[in-house]
Amino acid sequence: MEATVVRTGTEGKTWGGGNEPLKASYGKMMMWFFIVSDALTFSGFLAAYGFSRFKFMDSWPIADEVFNHFPFLHGVDAPMYYVALMTFILIFSSVTMVLAVDAGHQLKKGKVTFYMFLTIIGGVIFLGSQAWEWKNFINGTYGAVYTEGGNILQFVDSEGHRVALSDVAASQASPRVEHEARNGVWFESEKSLPSYSIEEVKAGFGENSDLLIRTQIMNEEGEKTILSREESIAKLNSEAVGVIEGANLTRNEYGPPLFADFFFFITGFHGFHVFTGVLINIIIFFNVILGTYERRKNYEMVEKVGLYWHFVDLVWVFVFTFFYLV
Repeated sequence: MEATVVRTGTEGKTWGGGNEPLKASYGKMMMWFFIVSDALTFSGFLAAYGFSRFKFMDSWPIADEVFNHFPFLHGVDAPMYYVALMTFILIFSSVTMVLAVDAGHQLKKGKVTFYMFLTIIGGVIFLGSQAWEWKNFINGTYGAVYTEGGNILQFVDSEGHRVALSDVAASQASPRVEHEARNGVWFESEKSLPSYSIEEVKAGFGENSDLLIRTQIMNEEGEKTILSREESIAKLNSEAVGVIEGANLTRNEYGPPLFADFFFFITGFHGFHVFTGVLINIIIFFNVILGTYERRKNYEMVEKVGLYWHFVDLVWVFVFTFFYLV
């Protein structure tokens, strides 16, 4: 007995059994599957960041004070300028990638080569800029002291401007010993001593009557709370236990350590994507030069890597918004 085959009239059409759903090749569909799954991963990270920021809303660092550096302009307050520049460079690299894909559709090898080269240069500049941002964030700008509970106390002058530890601490002749397993708790050790001890900071603060303490708690105006001179002295002498310069995974001179944790993890994860995209672009770039796609009469590989590059750029727009603008 022969089986009856029911025909629906959709054979060979989109989602009707054909091998190119939505007229997309297998490679492009797989790239879209990867992009969707990776977008969900980034969404989870950014959602966790959002919840944490909401929980510590009254003490979260102010982005304009954290990311205010610009190359070769030492001591100049340039809030968000360099971050905006590196964002523009990454978005512009997405434009050159579009031009490379369009040139590929027209089988213009020379233009594909040129625009792919500009895309790679843009990605490399962005990675270098991100590394520079990390360096400044890790090293810090002014320094601060922390309390037993992990709260950050910063120093300002009578007009509310930040003051660096070097302008606060008084030099003392007493020797300072780095904490190691052999001279302290056996399972703990320090990477290096801070530039100044807490005793030097307290002594210098007491000698300078123009200095005040600024806490990490925001007031009703959305600004960090500045204590009076008497409150500052009492707070520093009774609660300050250590000095912090810059940011790491356990201490952060700008505020809660969670901010640094999320910053390193999410921007690092995105930076890894950019680095991977640059490597893939370089491979495709040399294939274009060797004429691989010219012989195939098909530059679809440029289009596929272009999808990934556009995704990386789009993700940065959300990362930029969450960390720097909101």
